This record gives sequence, C-alpha cells and structure tokens, in this order.
Amino acid sequence: MKFKRKIFLEKGNLDMVPLIDIVFLLLIFFMLTSSFVFQPGIRVNLPKAVTSEVLNRDIVVIVVTDDEHVYINERPVTSEELISIITSLTGKNSSLLIKADKNAPLGKIIDIWDICRQRGIKQVNIATTQ
Repeated sequence: MKFKRKIFLEKGNLDMVPLIDIVFLLLIFFMLTSSFVFQPGIRVNLPKAVTSEVLNRDIVVIVVTDDEHVYINERPVTSEELISIITSLTGKNSSLLIKADKNAPLGKIIDIWDICRQRGIKQVNIATTQ
C-alpha cells in the first residue's frame, strides 16, 4: 500500500521592517563616525583666475576681508602693526601672499602692496582660485 502524502508549500513573507531598521542604524553609524575636515581660519571669497600657480613654500599670509579687516597669519593687526611686521620681514628675503576677498576694496590691497614694495619685498603674490 502506498500512502499519498499531502505536501503543502506555504509561501513565506519576508518582513521588511528589520531590514529597514538595520540599514537605518548603519546609515546613522557611518554618519556619526565619519570625520568632517573643517579648516579653521578667516572666510574669504577669493577671485578666480585661469593662470594661477601653486605656491609650496612657507610664506607670510596677509588676509584682507571685504570689510577692510587685515590679518597676518590669522591674527588681526592694525595699520601700524602691519607696517612693523612687513618691515621686520625686509631683510629675510621672504615673499608675501595677499589673500583678498573679491569684494575687498582695491585701495586697501594696493596700500598693502605699496608698503611691501617700499620696504623692499620683491615677491608679493595674490591668492586666487582656479
């Protein structure tokens, strides 16, 4: 005698809620553990130039903001301090980099440039973005 078996295959339902929970937790984990690099400093919108070059050596950076504040190596300075610092750099055969905001008054940048040329600094560079 041969018995006939009744085999019923039930179609399984895959529950999506645990899968969504795991993906959400992984997303939160990677967002919280990733490190964001923020460069501290003074916010300046540099003008764009096609023919700019990259400077690789350590130079003194003068930053001019759009509201005419002047910083040397991220330290605010007055006009008298600016002149004395530029005068102290005269004998060291150094170069300067002027990072001026594109909305900064041109007269302020020219004044700094003239101070540098009067004090004998030959190489004055202006920072741009490419």
